[in-house]
Amino acid sequence: MAEMLMKGNEAIGEAAVMAGCRYFFGYPITPQSELPHYMVKRLAEVGGVFLQAESETSAINMCYGAAGAGARVMTSSSSPGISLKLEGISYMAGAELPAVIVNIMRGGPGLGNIQPAQSDYFQATKGGGHGDYNLIVLAPASVQEIVDLTIDAFELADKYRNPVMILGDGVLGQMMEPVEIRELKVNIPEKPWATTGATGRKPNLINSIYIAPEPCEEHNLRLQVKFRQMARENVRYEDYRTDDAEILVVAYGTSARIAKGAIDRAREQGIRVGLVRPVSLWPFPYEHLAEVAQKVTAVLVVEMSAGQMIEDVRLALNGSKPVDFYGRLGGMLPVTSEILREIEKLAKGGRSNG
Repeated sequence: MAEMLMKGNEAIGEAAVMAGCRYFFGYPITPQSELPHYMVKRLAEVGGVFLQAESETSAINMCYGAAGAGARVMTSSSSPGISLKLEGISYMAGAELPAVIVNIMRGGPGLGNIQPAQSDYFQATKGGGHGDYNLIVLAPASVQEIVDLTIDAFELADKYRNPVMILGDGVLGQMMEPVEIRELKVNIPEKPWATTGATGRKPNLINSIYIAPEPCEEHNLRLQVKFRQMARENVRYEDYRTDDAEILVVAYGTSARIAKGAIDRAREQGIRVGLVRPVSLWPFPYEHLAEVAQKVTAVLVVEMSAGQMIEDVRLALNGSKPVDFYGRLGGMLPVTSEILREIEKLAKGGRSNG
């Protein structure tokens, strides 16, 4: 096991190679461009294939082809680029093809800017593309967690034959932290469904089109059974100082890192506050959040958006507690003092800005 200093985007690439990914198709867009740049060199060293596609749409359809042939494959982009990939992502979910998709979010809507944001939560967790489908969505909060979750993402994609998304932001993609890189024994499962040649067996067909409504409904019902299994088996979260908390903060990714600092400062003032950080944004930790919130008087959601995850928090609590919100938009980061100010308001019985 070796420890090294790595940028978040590069750490995703190294983790993908460790996990057995040998195919990457992408297109440069800030703030994730270091990831394809890293994969150019790294895949050549391990006998893999990197191809810069002519567009994001082309890249995701190349992933469809590689996944259909049984390969471990990844693509990455940033907010508007992911929007262009959504049709292909829906096709891959419909055809039950495993792949890892990375979104390093930037400010939006539209072209926005290259600063970090969290305004793609709806896009990632509520489908984004057309039709009834779900992706497992994992939200790291450190470069080490980027490595660990990227490795997990490939395992989960193959296990469920479904795309998995890593949802980061411009801070996590650009920041450098020490990470532990360990040797992995990669066991890629057999894929008898893949289009690898039909010698001695019936040909496989990778398909997401069902013209007649009856077989299309049957296919969709089977997918829904799988999605429910995915939801039961993959809830992930972190609790921080929640044992005696009277105020609960809910945040993910970079916002959660900043919130921890505000929580520590509030604790120094005698304010009992804790954090639940969803690590899996889909499936969302509804039951756990509801359980922790039973013993608090107020809940504060912090996001780098106008408020998107707050809807899932409200669903989890089902009106049992007041839910307040603090957000920064367009690439602006919340700072510790701002979150502390909102916590202090709640501690005095007031309401936050949300």
